[in-house]
Amino acid sequence: MRAIVMEMQDPDSSPLAYASKFCTYVCKNFVYKKGITTVDTTLSEIWKLKTGVCQDFTHVLLAMLRLVGIPARYVSGYICPDKNGMRGEGATHAWAEAYIPFAGWIGFDPTNDCLATENHVRLAVGRNFYDCSPVRGTYRGTSNHTLEVAVAVSYEGGRNSVSESQKVNEPSEDPATSYTKNSFRRHQEMQQQQ
Repeated sequence: MRAIVMEMQDPDSSPLAYASKFCTYVCKNFVYKKGITTVDTTLSEIWKLKTGVCQDFTHVLLAMLRLVGIPARYVSGYICPDKNGMRGEGATHAWAEAYIPFAGWIGFDPTNDCLATENHVRLAVGRNFYDCSPVRGTYRGTSNHTLEVAVAVSYEGGRNSVSESQKVNEPSEDPATSYTKNSFRRHQEMQQQQ
């Protein structure tokens, strides 16, 4: 990645020009395909695969921006549908924001090669996915309760475009079985073992 970034450098380019150039590079050179990567896929694996989803595209763009000294942050949110066929529309989405002098934080969506617009709904900002996962949190209660997160995004006429739902913890007769179904808890265990 460093070689590509250095090759794309131009001493006369502004941070805005770099951010736009890198955003276009990621969109044009990476294939958007669900199911190839996970939240645990490393940046070097994404770079080798040249395939992934919005969070992967965003992590690559963040790394490129940071290599040339442009402050950048990860944004988690949604793209509201407006019938333009953007990838990630109506579902959880990720993009990057770069700090551009005299302009402030500007959003770049490498999945769609565009600037973030009023259709990009920001929920959280952080260094990477782990800082602002849209479905992570803490629940206190008995083991036989369930926590379900649901989002419905619709067009102005009220017609639903996408409905997204995720059960965070499903109850079962055996608490040990319930414990193993919770992917976030499994992730926490993996982090502690490292």
